[in-house]
Amino acid sequence: MAGSLQGETVVVVGRGSGIARAIVDAAMAEGAHVVAAGRNREALEAAYKNTTVSVKNVDVTDETSIAALADQVSSVDHVVSTVSARARGTVGELSPEAILLSFHTKVVGPIMLAKHFAPKMPRTGSFVLFSGVAALEPDPGFLAVAATNGSVNVVIRSLAVELAPLRVNAISPGTIDTGAWEGLGKEKDAFLENKSATNPVRRIGTVEDIAQAVVFAMTNTFMTGVSLAIDGGQPLV
Repeated sequence: MAGSLQGETVVVVGRGSGIARAIVDAAMAEGAHVVAAGRNREALEAAYKNTTVSVKNVDVTDETSIAALADQVSSVDHVVSTVSARARGTVGELSPEAILLSFHTKVVGPIMLAKHFAPKMPRTGSFVLFSGVAALEPDPGFLAVAATNGSVNVVIRSLAVELAPLRVNAISPGTIDTGAWEGLGKEKDAFLENKSATNPVRRIGTVEDIAQAVVFAMTNTFMTGVSLAIDGGQPLV
């Protein structure tokens, strides 16, 4: 049986693991040809060895690199940007450089992806960006993360109007079990257990939860300008 993305090309910008990898796998399962693009081409080639995934290099903080990627992809139906450069720390700890890198990576970069890919996409094409629960649930140490996530929520609405009939949506994950929490060290397990015990669905999200939402965003042709909350109801409590 043909998948919902049969014959379509999906560009996934990000790493070869975690959420990005789950999206690649889900898109392929739905029949898409996938182009995986990121800064570390060697790591991507290793991750997708013995698959049909096409691997490309791109630095989303460099518009020239984004334009080159668009030139290399002959046709594209959907672009998914999972990249981020989280600037974590309290206001007294943050540097302008870290904040700007976070903003450039998660906000400006995806805007440039839209600039260079939209002209070559069919009317049924779409963009899927990534926001996050911090935009709705600010915590100490997540100021810059909240600011960039909130910006993405504004960007998708503006792009949805400007690029119509192309669709532009975002995924807003809650606490997801990926390698992103390894930096917490010994506090990781306690952190995840607390989130699992307090959110309404009583579990931590998986990368597959996110990938399913991305496929939905790409294939639901009557949805645009929406930030899908895949967060287990985390902001409710």
